[in-house]
Amino acid sequence: MFDVLVYLYETYYRPDACPDSEALVKKLSAVGFEEEEISKALGWLTDLAEATNELSDRYPQQAAFSFGIRIYAQREMDVLGTEAVGFLQFLESAKVIDSIQREIIIERALAVSDSQVSLDKIKVIVLMVLWSQGKEPDGLIFDELFSDDEDAEPRLLH
Repeated sequence: MFDVLVYLYETYYRPDACPDSEALVKKLSAVGFEEEEISKALGWLTDLAEATNELSDRYPQQAAFSFGIRIYAQREMDVLGTEAVGFLQFLESAKVIDSIQREIIIERALAVSDSQVSLDKIKVIVLMVLWSQGKEPDGLIFDELFSDDEDAEPRLLH
């Protein structure tokens, strides 16, 4: 599913640039993606749009006035892991995402799996949330989202 999502991001500058779902399914099949993966990815994107609309409508002022600390439930910690939670905190403190986007990212990660989701997959989820909202991260954050954690050198605080 994540390969399909990355392909969509790389192929279509904005979500509204995507063809209708029937044509998109044909195009993705022609590129070589399996029907099950296409179905999962498109369902995930539909649910992403619904979650975005629901959370944005329910808490419109939260993004501007959220200064609290997010406490994660045990299930969220089990799925995200400490590395992903730290990454989300970094993105939020860098003003790449706001509190509503953070909640959407968490909701979409929980929808993917009941077991821990890798940081690389969390990065794809972040990218897709921003993409679905028509927001593009700056170059440094973009590089961070596409960096491979296995090849990355450990970060040092100075």
